[in-house]
Amino acid sequence: MPKWNVRQRPGRMLGLLLLVILSFLVLRRYLHLQPGGCDREVARRVNWHRMTPLWMRQRRLGLQAKGQNFMLEDSAFWIFGGSVHYFRVPREYWRDRLLKMKACGLNTLTTYVPWNLHEPERGRFDFSGNLDLEAFVLLAAEVGLWVILRPGPYICSEMDLGGLPSWLLQDPDMRLRTTYKGFAEAVDLYFDHLMARVVPLQYKHGGPIIAVQVENEYGSYNKDPAYMPYVKKALEDRGIVELLLTSDNKDGLSKGIVDGALATINLQSQNELQFLTTFLLSVQGVQPRMVMECWTGWFDSWGGPHSILDSSEILETVSAIVDSGSSINLYMFHGGTNFGFISGAVHLQDYKSDVTSYDYDAVLTEAGDYTAKYTGLREFFGSISGAPLPAPPDLLPKTAYEPVMPALYLSLWDALPYLEEPVTSEKPLNMENLPINGGNGQSFGYTLYETTITSSGILSACVRDRGQVFVNTVSIGFLDYKRKKIVVPLVQQGFTVLRILVENCGRVNYGTNIDDQRKGLIGNIYLNDSPLKKFKIYSLDMKKSFFQRFHADKWNPLPDVPVFPAFFLGPLLVSVSPCDTFVKLEGWEKGVVFINGQNLGRYWNIGPQETLYLPGAWLDQGLNQVIVFEEKMAGPVVQFTETPYLGRHQYMN
Repeated sequence: MPKWNVRQRPGRMLGLLLLVILSFLVLRRYLHLQPGGCDREVARRVNWHRMTPLWMRQRRLGLQAKGQNFMLEDSAFWIFGGSVHYFRVPREYWRDRLLKMKACGLNTLTTYVPWNLHEPERGRFDFSGNLDLEAFVLLAAEVGLWVILRPGPYICSEMDLGGLPSWLLQDPDMRLRTTYKGFAEAVDLYFDHLMARVVPLQYKHGGPIIAVQVENEYGSYNKDPAYMPYVKKALEDRGIVELLLTSDNKDGLSKGIVDGALATINLQSQNELQFLTTFLLSVQGVQPRMVMECWTGWFDSWGGPHSILDSSEILETVSAIVDSGSSINLYMFHGGTNFGFISGAVHLQDYKSDVTSYDYDAVLTEAGDYTAKYTGLREFFGSISGAPLPAPPDLLPKTAYEPVMPALYLSLWDALPYLEEPVTSEKPLNMENLPINGGNGQSFGYTLYETTITSSGILSACVRDRGQVFVNTVSIGFLDYKRKKIVVPLVQQGFTVLRILVENCGRVNYGTNIDDQRKGLIGNIYLNDSPLKKFKIYSLDMKKSFFQRFHADKWNPLPDVPVFPAFFLGPLLVSVSPCDTFVKLEGWEKGVVFINGQNLGRYWNIGPQETLYLPGAWLDQGLNQVIVFEEKMAGPVVQFTETPYLGRHQYMN
């Protein structure tokens, strides 16, 4: 095919130039709108699904805050966003969730970036598989969504330590979320690696990222006035050139603002909207308004109810926000699951750990199903889109598999010889300071402490978060935040083994006490006020490599009366194409479920959550391995159901 020589075709070139100029003038007139003026009617006239005119090849300006408008290049732009966290959704389902977002009428994806998962050991980075941030962002672009990235370093997100890596706490003087040298140096190294991946994905480099958030809700923490300027500069120095934002709730908005970043707000009710927008006007003048987190529901804690936010209230709030001329992001559009041990905790008056499900009563359910909120919001955004919305994808099928009866068993005490060599220490060591994992300590799971005693008496210890106490292999009770002492009964003559199995139930993710989130035994443990010495400490992090030590010949037939804690093994037969399902552990008390090596998360009979989400993408056609680690009491079978049960509902005010 011959090349087009401009000199040979001057008429065509002139015609093309005139067409471009005419298109530009028409679009300028069409898009010269005031989002804060005519509000809903204005939004109806803007076809923001086009996002960027096809003729716009040069990406020069990006997303800008001009007066009360967001502008994308020279076009007025409303951000209609939704939050989905790639690390809480199986990679095989990313496309499904994003297509459902697009079909709901949204144009922007927001996601956090969890430092603790991407740098599990200092200097060792993981962006593979379900942590492939770049693939997730590029998939959003393919689906037709812009992206607002929220890279932290702290993200909250109801995640262990707010997404900060636990190895930071090896430093006894650590001051998280400040310019303290040990923290800032770690952030610098992490950002060096992370931003090298993010920079090419920015809008001005041809990618979908139109804005980047500086930290997260820092006004509620506010321990170092130099910190937010430091994080902002750290982003800019590494090549972040898109619009910078901050995000704060009503308690922190006055202290979370940093020069050079647009302040946005987080809220749940339209009752807060007028106060917060008035405050923003007073501190940063006439700027585009955005609700970065419009909370569509809430998270749940073990022992509490399942929080519900009525769909009609959500629709009223979203409508009020858009009518006020504000952009909006739905937190969460789809919550997903706290797979493994990643869930966090709150500790205000009492310590409360978060459940495994991150359903959040969001727009899509934990398994990606539609809700009344989705139906109502799709109708609302469709009414202002200016173009027909794509059809919502079909739901993924669910099924109830036949129950699994565990056939093999291994008590924790029988498993100890197959674990890595225990750490020996004169005194107890907290999880983070165990000399394991390349000197990075233990982040998640359980830790077993063993020592010997020669008398009975009162045992006292600071246990974080929950410790089951054994004399030899007999359980005598638990120590936790409220129960700090326990009676050790008469022991046999000679030496008796004292064991404490301590679980990290989740580090606090929000509040001013995150520096104090070390787990395990904290300090000395005392028997009759005398400190115990000479410990063996076993790490039970229950990674995939943990179970690879349990070869087939190590398992025993299930006895009539198992000794706990114990591992239970059974086969799940999938005869047709695998489907999503929910694991139900009726008759079991507390533990963790693993399917084909994937950690589905914790279960606990105190509720509210009674089922664990099992993605069909993690099942194989044929035989699948089911392992349950149970602390205290096992049921006869592991059941499966096609409908989840997340607990007794409590409607939020």
